[in-house]
Amino acid sequence: MPNTPRIVVDAMGGDFGPRINVPAAVTAAERGVDIILVGDEDSIRAELDKTRAPDRDRNLSIDIVHAPEVVGMEEKPSDALRKKKDSSIMVCCRLVKEGRADGLISAGNSGATVAAAMFTIGRIRGVERPALAGVMPTEKNPIVLIDVGANVDSKPFHLAQYGLMAEVLAKHVLHIPKPRVGLLSIGEEEGKGNTVTKEAFDLLKSSHLNFIGNVEGRDIFTGDVNVIVCDGFVGNVALKVSEGVAKSFGKILKGELKRDFFSKLGTLFLLPTLTRFARTLDYAEYGGAPLLGVKGSTIVCHGASNVKAITSAILMSARYVRNNANEHIVEQLEAHGDLSRFGRASRKSKKSESS
Repeated sequence: MPNTPRIVVDAMGGDFGPRINVPAAVTAAERGVDIILVGDEDSIRAELDKTRAPDRDRNLSIDIVHAPEVVGMEEKPSDALRKKKDSSIMVCCRLVKEGRADGLISAGNSGATVAAAMFTIGRIRGVERPALAGVMPTEKNPIVLIDVGANVDSKPFHLAQYGLMAEVLAKHVLHIPKPRVGLLSIGEEEGKGNTVTKEAFDLLKSSHLNFIGNVEGRDIFTGDVNVIVCDGFVGNVALKVSEGVAKSFGKILKGELKRDFFSKLGTLFLLPTLTRFARTLDYAEYGGAPLLGVKGSTIVCHGASNVKAITSAILMSARYVRNNANEHIVEQLEAHGDLSRFGRASRKSKKSESS
């Protein structure tokens, strides 16, 4: 694996396109990451000219690959893959598949990004379904919530695979030595939940993961668990509820601090504390959601991401590559062959032979 990862950035992705993605890419390049910007070349060069001041180092490793098409945020992923083969996200994926880049990040159409990565770059050997891992702040360390939207219907062995992959992310990218893994359910006691979670509980319990059992929604932000496993439907709802609560809380707090003279005066003394608090809750600290289970490194960012968020996503993707996370995922799956699609196929063939 290269010492200097090369990350391809969908410059046209997100609500703001090159205006946000290009400055973020320049910042990441200044921090030692090789960058390929994909999208409309004229728009990218115009933003590069604005971003690079005359006295700024012009020896940064930033290349441009032109892509004439863009996938809109409202377009169906299937249509995008079929009809827009020269879109920026499709070109990004081809660059990774061809080995010209080690990973990609995009704040564009998330469904199209996930689909393009799965079908163009391809899955890691043994992975049944790639999953989106949301990295979220807590009272202590960040947690990995998986899946947050890639798969709305999951089988028990899918959830077990999510746990195996997310443990690698927590350990080798977020640097948590022995991640505590929990299964999101409606109660902490063993036996709580629906059929899928009950069976997934047994699979996770029998794995070599540091599995602590069921956790509830109230446990997400305590920091007492490092990986929380759930299906994409539940995970996406949990993620969106969390975002909504954080946004509403911020607005309520801001309104109270501006209510009267004494509140405004007190705000001056609280400003350093409030700044640290806001930084703790800022999604931009982590950048985006890694799509675990695909070759290379794919990170899906929020459409409204700012420069800080895109920069963080690029740096996380580079860290993912440097730390050989995918190789560790393969090792995890090989250690739990019964959870790989090859292992299941083997069991099926044995059953058919015996019958």
